Amino acid sequence: MPTEWFYGLFGGILIGLSATLLLALNGRIAGISGMVNGAITFAAAEAWRWLFLGGLVGGGLIYEYALAPQPTPTYDFAPLTMIVAGLLVGFGTRMGNGCTSGHGVCGLGRLSVRSLVAVLTFMATGIATVFIARHLLGWV
Repeated sequence: MPTEWFYGLFGGILIGLSATLLLALNGRIAGISGMVNGAITFAAAEAWRWLFLGGLVGGGLIYEYALAPQPTPTYDFAPLTMIVAGLLVGFGTRMGNGCTSGHGVCGLGRLSVRSLVAVLTFMATGIATVFIARHLLGWV
């Protein structure tokens, strides 16, 4: 049975490979927010987006139910909190002209300055949020 680091390495390689193949073969960036936005138009020319998104969900399900060494922990969150959080994330991705996958995985690989600024902003915001939540508010 492979050790835990192997799963992270293999997953990272698959993400990089899929993003590279999508750019090389289709000329498209593998940014998930833009992909979802384009997929909801339901145009026949955009069917590739549904296939890519289906692969993301399918890959996660295959890992969870066939490959994971142990079940993924679950948490109980209030549905309203999840909905509000999802809307805030969607708003943020539109404000930033893309999401972490588009900027972090694809943009940095293309040496995009805009993506570097976006990723630094994502990281700084995440660090500040965890610091405030854990150290100032005492949330776990």
